[in-house]
Amino acid sequence: MAASSPAAAATATATPPLAGPAIHRGPGAARLLSGSLSRRSPPASTAQAVSSSAATKPRRSLLPCRAAEGAAPAPRAEAPPLKVMISGAPASGKGTQCRMIVDKYGLVHISTGDLLRAEVSSGTDIGKKAKEYMDNGMLVPDQVVTDMVVSRLSQPDVRERGWLLDGYPRSYAQAQSLESMKIRPDIFILLEVPDDNLIDRCVGRRLDPVTGKIYHVKNFPPENEEISARLITRSDDTFEKVKSRLETYKQNSEAVIPTYSDLLNQIDGNRPVEVVFHEIESMLQKICTNTSKNKLAKTNGKPPDTTASKKEWRGIPTRLNNIPHSREIRKYFYDDVIQATKRAIEDKKTRLQIDINIPELNPELDVYRIGTLMELVRDLSLTFADDGKRVKVCVQGSMGQGAFAGIPLQLAGTRKILEFMDWGDYGAMGAFINIGAVGASEVDKEDDMFVLIAPQNAVGNCIIDDMRAMTDAAGDRPVILVNPRLKDMPASSGVMQTMGRDLRLQYAASFETCYSFRLLFYVGTFYPIMGALRMAYPNKYEIYRRVDEPNGEKYDLLAEFTANPTADDITNAFVGTKKKKENAPSGFWGFLSGIL
Repeated sequence: MAASSPAAAATATATPPLAGPAIHRGPGAARLLSGSLSRRSPPASTAQAVSSSAATKPRRSLLPCRAAEGAAPAPRAEAPPLKVMISGAPASGKGTQCRMIVDKYGLVHISTGDLLRAEVSSGTDIGKKAKEYMDNGMLVPDQVVTDMVVSRLSQPDVRERGWLLDGYPRSYAQAQSLESMKIRPDIFILLEVPDDNLIDRCVGRRLDPVTGKIYHVKNFPPENEEISARLITRSDDTFEKVKSRLETYKQNSEAVIPTYSDLLNQIDGNRPVEVVFHEIESMLQKICTNTSKNKLAKTNGKPPDTTASKKEWRGIPTRLNNIPHSREIRKYFYDDVIQATKRAIEDKKTRLQIDINIPELNPELDVYRIGTLMELVRDLSLTFADDGKRVKVCVQGSMGQGAFAGIPLQLAGTRKILEFMDWGDYGAMGAFINIGAVGASEVDKEDDMFVLIAPQNAVGNCIIDDMRAMTDAAGDRPVILVNPRLKDMPASSGVMQTMGRDLRLQYAASFETCYSFRLLFYVGTFYPIMGALRMAYPNKYEIYRRVDEPNGEKYDLLAEFTANPTADDITNAFVGTKKKKENAPSGFWGFLSGIL
């Protein structure tokens, strides 16, 4: 018995493609049909999209989760209000983004500085405690500040409208105090700007004492000489003080971030204000359109409930030799892959491999469909984008030099297909999904994870060195290989690439399989299907026998293995006996001897 994929035994009527995650699909939005392209132009860059939309129409609220100021109240059936934490160094543009978030979503803006002043001026018990420390030139203790924040969060307007915590918590103790009271945000936004730019922004700032308006000597100069003559520099905007504030901020940030690592979204703040807000807006939109208010939160170290996932599994689809695969069959496999991959990443696995060899995904057969592979990659990537992660989808580029440069036939044209695909109506492409190649230079600090489409060696060329450099640059961020083919290929001289072969094979084996599926047949045949081999993390490898029934067929579980079973293991599972001699025939002949 062998493990392979079949040729088409029958041809079914072409069916519509599977719908991807609902939050990325607007009414009537077209989807990519397996083997075909959605008719649309390539997406513009994020900056162009923002500027053009701003010029043509006013910004509208996209969130169904709450009503903005002055709007009709949101229906009770909608999602709870947003809970957002935002952090950024001095002059990172955090204040501007907070104003834009509040204007758009109507959240209650909470900053500890404002709270301190309000509590002190109101003469509350907490304010009196804080004033004692402030009058003595001492820092207000963490517990006093936390009490203020918790008190504000309990107010009716915050419960109704949601909250935006600005620059809080600032210490590990403050973060843990909130955790102990089960106060967690939906998202933790971190604005990142290079130190040199931050220092330039601060040192170049000027204050108009008459109007209170802030200018910058280079980026935002005063309108006339009269204003310029009266501008002053704030006492804390000197180089030395700015440098000190940056160091303090970094220490505070490093102490807080680990508590919210599962909710962390780092944003490049060294871009135009509108572009930065467009990215924040896309993140918040995804939170509000999720059906579960805690969808962005991970399991916090708790193991996944694999028993429940097994009970919900519907069994292997039937009629897998019918090509093209039906919509339901494709949806089954997409969902199966996505759930297994999510469970593996929740368990902190960072080097993952997906091997799925249904007929439409087997490039050795004439029924292979590149559209099915692209749909799988898209739905997998959008699932993580829905969780606020930035996903880099990578296709290897040309290999070789000069006239010998080329790309494996299976991957030809895939990058263009990705660019023309429909990635939904909520701005995922450019904000959460980006397309790249394979290599260390493709790893950006903003990327949260990487999906590599069918990385493979070609005759005379090896992709593994580029992959190794990329995974080294990625660090502990997940890298997912979808249907890799990393076996050694002959070099241009017709001999195997023996130099460093062991290291290459060792690296290829370092990726842990989180999902595997293949059909089983007799050696040399592709029909009928004898059974299937399936593994969905964290479950075992499962061998199934296909059984004909009067009204169809079914798959019965025969055996389970903790590791990928060998051909002998599979044969023994079907025959129901174990070999007693080491030199007993294996594979097909072993199968025949077991029958006879």
